[in-house]
Amino acid sequence: MEIIKLGADRFGEIKLLFRDVFMNEPWNDDWSDDIQLTEYLLDLTGNRNSLAFGLLDGDKLVGISLGSIMHWCTGTEYYIYEFCISREHQHEGLGTKLLSGIEERVKEMGVDHIFLQTEESAPAYGFYTKNGFTELNGHVSLIHKL
Repeated sequence: MEIIKLGADRFGEIKLLFRDVFMNEPWNDDWSDDIQLTEYLLDLTGNRNSLAFGLLDGDKLVGISLGSIMHWCTGTEYYIYEFCISREHQHEGLGTKLLSGIEERVKEMGVDHIFLQTEESAPAYGFYTKNGFTELNGHVSLIHKL
């Protein structure tokens, strides 16, 4: 297994893996609109501070972390927007391997924190807390539907 920085040349693979993971249990998100999915992934990967990592099994992409570098008053953060391991490779420790590799790489870049959000009721919550993430007291996510 190898951890690499992902570039635009892997966009199609990112899209396939993302759709396969998030359109199935436990997420069941509807990413059937290809234009919406393409725009979303471009939002995450096509900005000045975007930083995407991939976990390769040989030449096959089996894990992704899509995020960006954010400069904040308390230091520099790697903000993970999306993180997943292929359904065929879940529960094999590969998510932990990918997170550990990301930690090493972003530390070398001067990053002080890794930040992400997930649902408390999702299996991902247990995964992240097991890997050393803690809840931010007083932090809430808000949305205003138009």
